[in-house]
Amino acid sequence: MSAKRDVFEYALVRVVPRVERGEMFNAGVLVYCRAKSFVAARTHLDEAKLKALDPDADVAGVRAALRAVEGVCCGGEAAGQAAGDDAGRRFRWLVAPRSTVVQPGPVHTGLTTDPEAEVERLLDLLVR
Repeated sequence: MSAKRDVFEYALVRVVPRVERGEMFNAGVLVYCRAKSFVAARTHLDEAKLKALDPDADVAGVRAALRAVEGVCCGGEAAGQAAGDDAGRRFRWLVAPRSTVVQPGPVHTGLTTDPEAEVERLLDLLVR
């Protein structure tokens, strides 16, 4: 008998160093599984890609923005104003469109038996 598979949603976190040019690269992944009340983000910043697209990019600022995404997923004090929100509200807030250097991509769905493992699998497959 196979393990129960749950629906999960995910979105890539993209870095768009110069919004007016529209060039971007993947720097993280957000995963949400309602059935498990699970939300997580993992990020990986490729500084060489960032500097190739914008030699004057604020690397420390981009790193801080990526850490903030992870913090919102963790909840608690690290989530700031979203600290009291449930996993679903935090995910929806993070995937809302924005015009900043760090942006969410479109939301996709899948099935998983282990959302935590899915975060790492997607990070390896789509970001690293």
